[in-house]
Amino acid sequence: MNKISLNTQILLGTLFGILSGLWFAMLGQESSVTQNTLYAAKLVSTLFIDLLRMVLIPLVFTSIVVGVANLRSHQQMNRVWQGALFFFFLTMALSVVLGLTAANLLQPGSGLQIAIFQDAMQGFQATQMSLPDFFAHFLHSLFQNPIAALAQGNVLAVVIFALLLGIALVVGGERYRNILTLMQEFLELILMLVGWIMRLAPFGIMALLLQLVATQDTGLLTTMTKFMAIVIGTTLLHGVVILPLILYLITGMTPVKFWLGAREALITAFATSSSAATLPVTLRCAEQHLHVKRDVAGFVIPLGATMNMDGTALYEAVAALFIANLVGIELSLLQQVIVFLTAMLAAIGAPGIPSAGMVTMVVVLQSVGLPVEAIAILLPIDRILDTVRTTVNVEGDLVGSLVVQKWIKQDKPSE
Repeated sequence: MNKISLNTQILLGTLFGILSGLWFAMLGQESSVTQNTLYAAKLVSTLFIDLLRMVLIPLVFTSIVVGVANLRSHQQMNRVWQGALFFFFLTMALSVVLGLTAANLLQPGSGLQIAIFQDAMQGFQATQMSLPDFFAHFLHSLFQNPIAALAQGNVLAVVIFALLLGIALVVGGERYRNILTLMQEFLELILMLVGWIMRLAPFGIMALLLQLVATQDTGLLTTMTKFMAIVIGTTLLHGVVILPLILYLITGMTPVKFWLGAREALITAFATSSSAATLPVTLRCAEQHLHVKRDVAGFVIPLGATMNMDGTALYEAVAALFIANLVGIELSLLQQVIVFLTAMLAAIGAPGIPSAGMVTMVVVLQSVGLPVEAIAILLPIDRILDTVRTTVNVEGDLVGSLVVQKWIKQDKPSE
């Protein structure tokens, strides 16, 4: 009897979760059957996400240390670092430009009445943070006590410490070979745990999607249809056309081959709405299905999970123009340039800030003088939009690892 593959199990769990969610939505949230099912689904989904988060910090730390240390030479390390940062900046810039262009052409929010959302705005207290304060907080979050960062789950601080430690192991050479060996063995153990946790993935993803579909407010969805269509449409355009085109032009890999190798991570990202929680699955896909070398994947993907946020940057830029149209403010070209820069900075800085999504959105709105209370308008639909943008964020990390690996091979001196 043939065993069903994990990819197939996850796909079946996804379909069953969506169909079950639709059925319970029609049944109504007041039904005792729906309430009991949603409670059980919450228990299962929380367990799955908590297990992923349990291995997240050890995995980020060891994979970056081992990834950097295994680059061996300063020259190769520089190529990976430069290639990763250039790719992240390029794709984020393209995504924000795409979002701003679509928002300017289609003008979401211009036909709506702000009075519709007055109740939501009055009951919402936005976290205020100016751009200079945000920048100072972001810099402060980079360099922290590593033990505290590990305990608190501060991914960005852990990435920076692991990066520096990996560089020190490269500089130290053979003297610290035992430490590197220990880190490699620890990474193997963490990846073994990830393999065990992934056996629960079909059930966790099914439970997450069931909750999402069953509890979504359909009335608000129809009111915000145009805005949601622009965000989802441009994000999918970036993920289905731009990123695969870059991948094909540089590496020659077809989109179909890439998506088949990446689907496990993309489905998990869609269900969890968290690049960080999906990281163990993303690394697994990169190494086992897409055949990215462990030293490259271990460096580029954890770094991308904290810095490469194409979908998030696009969403924040479109949301800023949507809110401007909603309150009757026309943003000038200079103000849109400020939105472009701030959205990219906010998306990069998000992992190091508590309540990241709300704080970073406030920064973007404040940078051009828009009312921060309007964030309350976006809260009810944020969860469904987050699924799409997180999927594209994770796709960008996987594409980045393949592009950087190809770039290293091309730049290697002939022996």
